[in-house]
Parts: sequence; C-alpha cells; structure tokens
Amino acid sequence: MTKYVLQSGGIKRMPDKAKAYFNELLEGQTGPVDFLWCFFATLPDPVEKRFEEYVDRYESILPTKLNFTHVCATLDDYEEQLEKADVVYIHGGSVEPLIEVFGKHKLTDLFAGKSIGFTSASTIMMATHGWSCDSRQMIDGLGIVPMKVGVHFRSLYGSDDPRGPIDWDVAKAELDAYGDTTLPVHALEEGEFIVIEQ
Repeated sequence: MTKYVLQSGGIKRMPDKAKAYFNELLEGQTGPVDFLWCFFATLPDPVEKRFEEYVDRYESILPTKLNFTHVCATLDDYEEQLEKADVVYIHGGSVEPLIEVFGKHKLTDLFAGKSIGFTSASTIMMATHGWSCDSRQMIDGLGIVPMKVGVHFRSLYGSDDPRGPIDWDVAKAELDAYGDTTLPVHALEEGEFIVIEQ
C-alpha cells in the first residue's frame, strides 16, 4: 500500500502541526528508516543547503527510536534513491519543475509501497487541478490523486506581493468552478493535511 500525506504548507511556523504531519507520515514505521528528502521544486537553488536546513529543523520532532538515515534526492540518482527509501518528503516551491521531473514517470509505480509526504506545490502536483498562490490561477497537476486542491488558504501568503493580498474567496470560487466539478475540492489552510492510501 502507498500512503500520500498531502499538506498545505507553512508548518515551519507551526511546530505542533509539523509534529502531527510527520507523525502521520511515519506511522507504522518500525525502523531503521531510509528517509529521502526532495527539493526539486526549489531548483535552481542548491538542494544540499535546504536539505541540511530541513533535517536540522525537524530532526528534533522525529522519533529517535526509528534510527533514520537521511538522504538528499538528486536529479541524477532520484529513481534509485526512491527505490531504496522507506519514507519520502517532497518539498514545495514551484509546481513546474516538479511536473517536469516526475511527469516522465508512472508515479504510482515509482512511489509504490512508500509513505510520501507532500507540501504546497508538491501537493498541487499530485492533484488533478490546483490553485497556485504564485500565479494566482488554476493549473493542472498530474492527477495521481483525483481532486482539486488549494494550498496556504486564508493565510498571509503573498501579502507582500505587488499585486496585493490574495482574495481567497475568488480563489475558492475558481477552484470550485474549474475543470471536473464532480471532483472533491480541498481548500487546505496552512498546516492542514489529508491522507490518501492507494
């Protein structure tokens, strides 16, 4: 069974919600755990620096009894790294580089049997459609999880943008109306997550 934990983003400011998220991601793991951290959504920024930052930030809330080996995903080796990993975290940033990398694969095969956490842009990547806070419009994901999703909802995300703050009511209306209106709609506020098992 494959487990997807799809989160909205913003947990670095919410330690309790971060702990709940990682507890859900790690549920059922008995250790040792090969934990793969993926930062392709922030390319071309150096992924190694972000990897070190995030392991340092969250290691204190991860259960020490699981005996983690933390690995930073690389573009050259991520397929082999995914195969070895027990748990994967795919960070947010921009949806486009994620789709460029992962859209080449049958993800249900690549992710099979793993527990995988997503946040913000990577959550949108997994959905059929998503509302992007950066472009402020609907975009198409890879459709691995049949749903429409919005992330960072009702937050201050983009409040310093020259375009002004996001009108979340407009965003929700666009999310509801776009594409297949029979799909479930998730307007996730920061720290919220949903769990899908396939």
